Amino acid sequence: MTAAVPAIHSFLSDLAALSAEETAAAVRSRALCAVDVVAAALGRIGRVDPELCAFVEVWGEEALRRAGEVDARVAAGEWLPLAGVPVGVKGRHGLPTAAPLLAAGCVAVGATAVPGPGTPWQTWGLGAHGRTVNPWRADRTPGGSSAGSAAAVAAGLVPLATGSDGAGSVRIPAAWCGVVGLKVTNGRLPTADRTGLTAPGVLARCASDAAAWWRVVAGDAPAERAAGTGPVAGGSHSPTAVWSPDLGFAGPDLDPDVVAVAHAAAVRLAESGALRLVRPSAPLRLEDPARAWLALRSPGADLASAHRTRAENDRRLAALFADAELLLTPTTPTLPHGHEGPGDRYSTALTWAFNLSGHPAVSMAAGFGGDGCPVGLQIVAPHGREDLLLRTIAY
Repeated sequence: MTAAVPAIHSFLSDLAALSAEETAAAVRSRALCAVDVVAAALGRIGRVDPELCAFVEVWGEEALRRAGEVDARVAAGEWLPLAGVPVGVKGRHGLPTAAPLLAAGCVAVGATAVPGPGTPWQTWGLGAHGRTVNPWRADRTPGGSSAGSAAAVAAGLVPLATGSDGAGSVRIPAAWCGVVGLKVTNGRLPTADRTGLTAPGVLARCASDAAAWWRVVAGDAPAERAAGTGPVAGGSHSPTAVWSPDLGFAGPDLDPDVVAVAHAAAVRLAESGALRLVRPSAPLRLEDPARAWLALRSPGADLASAHRTRAENDRRLAALFADAELLLTPTTPTLPHGHEGPGDRYSTALTWAFNLSGHPAVSMAAGFGGDGCPVGLQIVAPHGREDLLLRTIAY
């Protein structure tokens, strides 16, 4: 172990307390070494994952070797924005999408769980030891399909994990596990999805770590170095925001408890100065995107109706964003369901509209429902305004 400054000593017994930014700063200053940080993360995974089932594979030997390479790069004077940060990658085939993170000094410790065969609702994962459970209540699902990524971050196994979001697959598990989940603007980062509905994303415990991820994957690491570890740079005014509990169509699916918790979080953001709640000139009433989304995912489907729904919702969202800079909703219509499945209510009801429209969106922890499980607040911004989302949730 390299010599540690006194401020770091208190963390050595539990490196899970460090954020990604704190970890990277300690490794860059050589107060900690990446090998120790990664070994601690692997130890946490070994102790907790047999019950949590957040990982389908753990790459222990390779991760320690990569951590040694990070220490060598730091010793050689290379500045790495995410030096030594353990990261989970979504699914067995997710490592290529993490390439910018690895170049920035992250160390991939394993592949996180995604839904296994025969799980059409995509709301739970299948890890190496069994089905992925919600860290808050083992009898509830963590959400999906980035199930293992959200559970691993929420349980403190890693500070960051990658995700992908085709209908809410980052935002839903972020909401149900009580962490930050960012879906970027569709088309802004590479994706293999032929429909264009899926966008990359990240699961993180705090806004600043999500912002650090965004600066790296967006190719803005030099700006991060200049900015330090503070919130994403931007204007100092409070953006205007519109609250919509149901987007104009999802009312019958909503749990009043979820709506109340999410709305209270929106009010707290307004009271903190992070945003200003305003009334739109007309209530937002989107068309239900379900049939359009499903048609775009179905080979051979008649897409004329889907394109009409998309065009109409795009028009209505453009009108809303002409009046306000942000849109706030609950992330999910319900609290986490049990492992038997959700019944007839789509957990995607409030998220997949923004896969259809392509807008960036983030879920932040809003509070807890009556069952003790987390509730998420979803914030949506105009295309290309990830910086606005990250600045808003940093309050």
